[in-house]
Amino acid sequence: MALIEVKVPQLSESVSEATLLIWHKKIGEAVKRDENLIDIETDKVVLELPAPANGVILQHLKTQGNTAVADEVIAIIDTEALPKLTQEEPQTTSKSQKKNTLPAPGIAMPAAEKIISENKLSIDQIDGTGKNGRITKADVIKNLQKTKPQTVSPPNKVSSDNRPEDRVPMSRLRARIAERLLQSQSSNAILTTFNEVNMQSIIDLRIKYKSKFEKEHDVKLGFMSFFVKAAVAALKKYPILNASVDNNDIIYHGYFDLGVAVGTARGLVVPILRDVDQMSISDIEKKIKELSIKAKDNKLTMDDLTGGTFSISNGGTFGSMLSTPIINPPQSAILGIHATKDRAVVENGQIVIRPINYLALSYDHRIIDGREAVLGLVAIKEVLEDPTLLLLNL
Repeated sequence: MALIEVKVPQLSESVSEATLLIWHKKIGEAVKRDENLIDIETDKVVLELPAPANGVILQHLKTQGNTAVADEVIAIIDTEALPKLTQEEPQTTSKSQKKNTLPAPGIAMPAAEKIISENKLSIDQIDGTGKNGRITKADVIKNLQKTKPQTVSPPNKVSSDNRPEDRVPMSRLRARIAERLLQSQSSNAILTTFNEVNMQSIIDLRIKYKSKFEKEHDVKLGFMSFFVKAAVAALKKYPILNASVDNNDIIYHGYFDLGVAVGTARGLVVPILRDVDQMSISDIEKKIKELSIKAKDNKLTMDDLTGGTFSISNGGTFGSMLSTPIINPPQSAILGIHATKDRAVVENGQIVIRPINYLALSYDHRIIDGREAVLGLVAIKEVLEDPTLLLLNL
């Protein structure tokens, strides 16, 4: 028997432990090298842990929902078990004999084993009708129907006076988000300034060139790239908006790494666009698309989420009209953009209809004065209302 340990990979310096989410390989199942064994959730990302070698899962040392630290052994793989099982399994045996010859944890099909685990059933009390006597999902459901009490309350449900409630523990990411939001509000002197921007120039530009742009660059021309470019223009004019606080020091960053908030099923994540001042509109659109797909597929890496000197949050995606975004520490400012709606505004003494977007800039008042914050937001507004300023570097 040749045994190989499966260990939790190295985590980032700021992450002390991880949560084991889903085992993709059950005990007794064959696995190929580099095949995903389990999803591991840290405070920032979900990692896939690949198998280090071909073999059979001999043991799970940690179950789903348990926590583990870097280099901790969570499973054992037998690299010689698979050929042995193939050679030694009897060709003809009774159902009861087959149950005895197969390893007990591997006797159930994966779907059946999941239901057995969730309902805390005894595998020995279930008769398998599948091939070689293996227990199927139908076998487990049949057993549940026989043994299930008339009134059962799921373990995570609390009922009082016919007012049911679900008690669900926070995911590690959600708990981390909550921690950082409280940290931001308790450690920063947050103030928000607002302005409105007429999006007509951007809308016209997009309508005129979107087909040609997509054909040329193989990516759609969205609005976010314009907001990113406008933000960079403002940060260059007012570097304090791109700075951060370290104890009693102010760190002025000579680079522009912008975080773009992305909502996922697991919660809000903020992947980083690095050196965005050196990127073209098409580069930005491609990178945003890449990071958004990775976020939704839980493929973001630590590097994708680490760092950042300024952030943009787009509540308009969900229909938000106005909000006060919370700073993402250790950054000192964040831009909130919202849904663009036709609104009545006054131009040259006349009431006209224009596509208006309300902008919100939250900033750390400890190092950013109102003057810089207001002028920075005005600079963003000016670029969005006249995109040619970007070409002229004005």
